Amino acid sequence: MTTENDPDFIKVESVEMVFETRKGRFHALREIDLSVARGEFVTLIGHSGCGKSTLLNLIAGLTRPSSGVLLCDRREIAAPGPERAVVFQNHSLLPWLSCAENVYLAVERVFGAREAKARLHERTEAALALVGMSHALTKRPHEISGGMKQRVGIARALAMEPKVLLMDEPFGALDALTRARLQDELLKIVQRTHSTVVMVTHDVDEAVLLSDRIVMMTNGPAATIGEILRVDLPRPRHRVELAEDRSYVQCRKAVLDFLYTRQGHVEPAAA
Repeated sequence: MTTENDPDFIKVESVEMVFETRKGRFHALREIDLSVARGEFVTLIGHSGCGKSTLLNLIAGLTRPSSGVLLCDRREIAAPGPERAVVFQNHSLLPWLSCAENVYLAVERVFGAREAKARLHERTEAALALVGMSHALTKRPHEISGGMKQRVGIARALAMEPKVLLMDEPFGALDALTRARLQDELLKIVQRTHSTVVMVTHDVDEAVLLSDRIVMMTNGPAATIGEILRVDLPRPRHRVELAEDRSYVQCRKAVLDFLYTRQGHVEPAAA
């Protein structure tokens, strides 16, 4: 039984992650304990090699922990599932399919056994409309820009009506203006859908703009959670208004201080 405001909607308990490599054992994560509330937007930030993508993959069920347990909606995460949709930096669209067909594949997988094709097409078109891509239903990935491809990737994830949206630097490969537009679009989508989001980012401003809480990771190897910062900024948020907001500036400074003063030395290792 879950509550509408379940504070432990996602729960990570005593998680360790050790990879066996040709050079021996690599201890990526240690003593990870984290709870994410239903409807909360949490970002994971840290230097390269701090294991933030590894932690996201564990929540996605793409990797199993060496020890510890991960739960989503009180059920153990043992494998990928449609209740946890993932958006990667690379859009991962099938190049021979149109935008609508790429989204339809995901919709059919989740709802195909119990809904008519007409309803599946409705879901597909509604998801693309949500990200402003109704004009590109029949276009293939090579016919649209990088930012549009990411919109389609987000539409595909949202079309599955996941309980959790997991995002691994989804805007990292985009130019600054496109990145800003999609950040603003994501704010609006989350406001409408009340999605639970866990997102990996390198970008401090992105983390402060989007998050309810920022999870700051220590340097690897054997990285762990160094600090969690609550971002008490009212929603909806507007980047221009926030630029000189005292709370925004303080949050930004706190993250920068953690990353570049307290975690300024980066080990030459990758997670």
